[in-house]
Amino acid sequence: QGRILEKTGLCSQITFGRYVRQGRKLGEDPKLFIQDLQFNKVPVRIYQPKATFDGRRRGIIFFHGGGWVFGSLDTYEKVCRYLSRESESVVVSVQYRLAPEHKYPAAYDDCLNATIHFMRNIEHYGVDPAKVVVCGDSAGGNLAAAVSQTLAGRSDLPKLRAQILIYPGLQALDFNLPSYHQNRGVPLLFRERAAFFALQYLNGHALHMQEVLEGSHIPPDMRLKYRKWVSPDNIPEKFKVRGVKPLRSTDFIAEVYETVKRFCEPNLCPLLAEDAVVHQLPESFILTCEYDVLRDDGLLYKKRLEDNGVRVTWYHLEDGFHGIISLYDYCGFSFPSGKRGLDSVVNFLKSL
Repeated sequence: QGRILEKTGLCSQITFGRYVRQGRKLGEDPKLFIQDLQFNKVPVRIYQPKATFDGRRRGIIFFHGGGWVFGSLDTYEKVCRYLSRESESVVVSVQYRLAPEHKYPAAYDDCLNATIHFMRNIEHYGVDPAKVVVCGDSAGGNLAAAVSQTLAGRSDLPKLRAQILIYPGLQALDFNLPSYHQNRGVPLLFRERAAFFALQYLNGHALHMQEVLEGSHIPPDMRLKYRKWVSPDNIPEKFKVRGVKPLRSTDFIAEVYETVKRFCEPNLCPLLAEDAVVHQLPESFILTCEYDVLRDDGLLYKKRLEDNGVRVTWYHLEDGFHGIISLYDYCGFSFPSGKRGLDSVVNFLKSL
């Protein structure tokens, strides 16, 4: 009985959340052609600047945030319009399938398939095949990183020019990194919600959330194996001044691991990709926010990319919190640091 109630309660919670975040339909944009299409059966919205342009434009494939559970083309309409207008690029916003109805790897598959379709038909959109960029925020940053890793080894497609990861979530091994404790109660993403979303995406439910938060879902030998990449030791000291809780060791629970072992797949947790893959990644832009549980995921990935010789532009919003970019011009209000973050992305794009 409780399960059923929990399920319906959860469903209504998610349905309500989607309703609240759905975004308003906007009118025409005098500077952009906007059309809804399907790339390989995946719904996309494409933004093309109307102004004349010498040569071929940059192409940006955008994956929205929302914990793999929320978000739509409409939610990110203003952000995508802004990126297209300000960087004079063609932007493709991807409507991937959402959890919990569609579990991993549905969202990843949709993003990968839409990207491949775009790259194979690039001449239709006036885009330079040497200037295609994947971009995403939060869960979208996770998807952009995963797609980027998958395409790194493909010789049959143009190489991605860059990846732009805006406060990405990149691992589900350790929900006790310093930023998880420092910002555990900071909106828009609480520590519990981060685990909740990862589990919704993986399994379509959030059972075992407590064990995952405590860290009893990963075998000790695996923890040891990944420690070289996922560890507070790899986070610069200045990010630990707000206090770090030493982690109580928790007992490993094998049956929990059985339900979440795919957390060790790089397509789900890109921070766990082997060096041979990371080494091939394109030039990268990573944006982190100080008041964000996912801050350290971004810092750890930045270090991995740099250790593997990948060029990284890092932009840190000292006064930023998770989700600040998606609040750009949201219902008429905007945070100055969100605008700064968005402009840092535009400046990076213009430099390519």
